[in-house]
Amino acid sequence: MTNTRPGTSPPGLLSVRHQVGAVLTGFLDAKDLAAPGTELLYLTSTLRGFLTSGKRLRSVLCVYGWQAAGGDGEMAAAIRAAASLELFQVFALVHDDVMDDSDVRRGQPSAHRALAAAYTDRGGPRGRAAAHGLGAAVLLGDLALVWSDELLHTAGLDPSRLAQVMPLVADMRSELMYGQLLDLQSTGRLTGDVETALHVIRYKTAKYTVERPLHIGAAVGGAAPRVLDACTAFGIPLGEAFQLRDDLLGVFGDPAETGKSILDDLREGKATVLMGLAFQRASPAQRETLRDLVGRSDLDDDRAAEVRTILESTGARQTVEEMITERRDAALTALDEAPFPEVTTAELRQIALAATDRQT
Repeated sequence: MTNTRPGTSPPGLLSVRHQVGAVLTGFLDAKDLAAPGTELLYLTSTLRGFLTSGKRLRSVLCVYGWQAAGGDGEMAAAIRAAASLELFQVFALVHDDVMDDSDVRRGQPSAHRALAAAYTDRGGPRGRAAAHGLGAAVLLGDLALVWSDELLHTAGLDPSRLAQVMPLVADMRSELMYGQLLDLQSTGRLTGDVETALHVIRYKTAKYTVERPLHIGAAVGGAAPRVLDACTAFGIPLGEAFQLRDDLLGVFGDPAETGKSILDDLREGKATVLMGLAFQRASPAQRETLRDLVGRSDLDDDRAAEVRTILESTGARQTVEEMITERRDAALTALDEAPFPEVTTAELRQIALAATDRQT
């Protein structure tokens, strides 16, 4: 049963995003002023570009986690903790794009591509551009990670609260690395191993994107164990549904809406639940087609359409839709039973619906 105490009204998604953005802008402005040389601005300008786009879902959930724990009044610490998650997300995205050799992120050139282009624009030799872009992107990701720590440690948390928050942050980071490693190991291996694909989703997305941001915000608010447990009951199924939707959009989405090519996942041979289900159910001829096409770097639109036909004719796409619905409903049921203020429950319900029924 949802706690009926009134609590403080949630600040609203737009307000949270605006406040997080203001903290990040102020933090980076200070870093630019204190930079040992103008060379560092080469990285921070790229970092700013990443921070001005995106849904900021993790930072929003962090603030709602704080409120779910009973946080009210001054929420500056929760906003700064939320902003630190945005910096960590840039670290994760930049390194992920390096590992996947992705060209585009959020409708813009990925960091290593942008940095390579900037290198040649500054007169660097074209033959060195790709290597420079990769190296500079690794440094950019590392810088975002270091600054994420700094921002969190300057959030104004007292020692007891910081001691509650930091183990959760460490767990989140370790879980993401584990999920990323599983993803690397399974990419390019076309099998019907749906369980491993679900394991990747749990660690790379469900825990990282939903559960841990809620936990961290709740810990900033001094959450009791039952609040953290409720965050898990809501966050894991919602996070899994979120990634399953992302996998569908990665193959069937509109690039104008998603900001991402619908060829990338197929060219990389991503071992998604969608692909695992299709391979399980495919006829011998369909399996041969999938083996021939999925994971090819030169896959074109016409051949990708053949893959999509198999994903649909085997019922894999429909099954993933049903899995999304099941997990969304499980998250909403958990939310109904969570000891959160009603206003927070209402906001989290809207986030759950938007995260699972989206086109971006």
